[in-house]
Amino acid sequence: MSEIEKTLPPEFLDAFAAIVGEANMRQGERILELDPGEDRHNLGASVVVSPATTAEVAAVVALCARQGVAIVTHGGRTGLVGGGISSPGQVVVSTRRLNHVERLDADERVAVVEAGCSLQSLQEAALTHHLEPGIDLAARGTATIGGMISTNAGGIMAFRNGVMRHRVLGLEAVLPDGSVYSDLTRVVKNAAGYDLKHLLIGAEGTLGIVTRAALKLEPLPDTHAVALFGFPTVAAALAAISRALAADTGRLRAAEAMWGSYFRYSAGHFGWSAPGFDMSQAIYLIVSLGGSDTEALQGELAAVLDDIQAEFPQTTAVLAGSVVQEQAIWRLREELGVVYRDYPDSPSFDVSVPLSELDSYVERITEGLAGIETGLAPFVFGHLADGNLHIMLNRSAEAVTGPMLAAVEAVLYRNIRTLGGSFSAEHGVGSKRIHALYDTADPVKLRLMQSIKQMLDPAGIMNPGKVVDFSRLSS
Repeated sequence: MSEIEKTLPPEFLDAFAAIVGEANMRQGERILELDPGEDRHNLGASVVVSPATTAEVAAVVALCARQGVAIVTHGGRTGLVGGGISSPGQVVVSTRRLNHVERLDADERVAVVEAGCSLQSLQEAALTHHLEPGIDLAARGTATIGGMISTNAGGIMAFRNGVMRHRVLGLEAVLPDGSVYSDLTRVVKNAAGYDLKHLLIGAEGTLGIVTRAALKLEPLPDTHAVALFGFPTVAAALAAISRALAADTGRLRAAEAMWGSYFRYSAGHFGWSAPGFDMSQAIYLIVSLGGSDTEALQGELAAVLDDIQAEFPQTTAVLAGSVVQEQAIWRLREELGVVYRDYPDSPSFDVSVPLSELDSYVERITEGLAGIETGLAPFVFGHLADGNLHIMLNRSAEAVTGPMLAAVEAVLYRNIRTLGGSFSAEHGVGSKRIHALYDTADPVKLRLMQSIKQMLDPAGIMNPGKVVDFSRLSS
């Protein structure tokens, strides 16, 4: 008898096939044909089903609820905190067939999309109307809208347009009992009682499965200009962001930071340099302005440099003069594989810190990590305008386990809540960060989260072992 037959009876699997069709259900070796994505444990489930409609999702969930079978929802499998891992006896519900842009109204500046639609697909659909989703991230080709809603994704434009929570006007979801919550409101103003969609946004599939959403869109600039700045201090970089936000020409679209060690590591790998550009600065910043005239935007970036140099003379910059040069600059920030090449599966962290605390925070963690082990150091980069820092270590995953990992997290998360920040800025909690949530969150918040989970999912079948520690519900 196979492991699947031991954990899920044949009649149960037959019922799945009747709902989604035999071709849209995978078992055994056929599951191994799928790409597990960012975590090799994502596809440990006994069966993967791919419904094509909300009704099919509801039927699958209702079946699992009757049998007490756990469900793990998958979108693009780009999550970094173990939010999609699954085990034998569980069912993975894939949203890959729920991939349509159902409606896009240019006058409303609203799109209604299915959960399995990729961010890039929505971007391309919106582009034909000179619009954009107002959110962007490096995994745009794979990350799905449902997954981004479920993790409350952020990205490079959050400082201006907010995170995913601020982009969602309405949504539809299947709840743990198989009932369908449907509130596809397409308007910003809605004061009609509790705004329950916010329970599902950021819940990482623990309270239900998002199936459709109505999203706000933003006007797309006609053109843009990009520059890479080098600053002697974080204060100089923050001053440049303030100056760019107040630009007379164009709107700030991105302010992506790389602390010196990460920048030099990445630049060395790609062989990047520019005449007269100082490669020894403390921090570097990619600044993108959007507007209607490329030459005017480039002039504005030059004006930003002049103004910042008046206060911080060591500041240097290089202006991208072509698409190729832009791509080379962005590659320095986005191609994280350069770190994984030398430090396989390097532990990574995702914190947010108020801007006034950024400099002291990075100084403190750099010193604290060095105190754990000689030579241990962070690669720091992130979305500087909103205080979101991504931190990777110059060690492989194998070298940072057990007590050492706990010591690293103690350094990174110490007083993070009292600073006004968060241990998880945009990656979520998943299975890997539950302990951090319980170590840092307000106890009243935890009790409320546990109460909501128990009310909506008393059997604990929705993405068990993620976000909420179900074993603590009675404590």
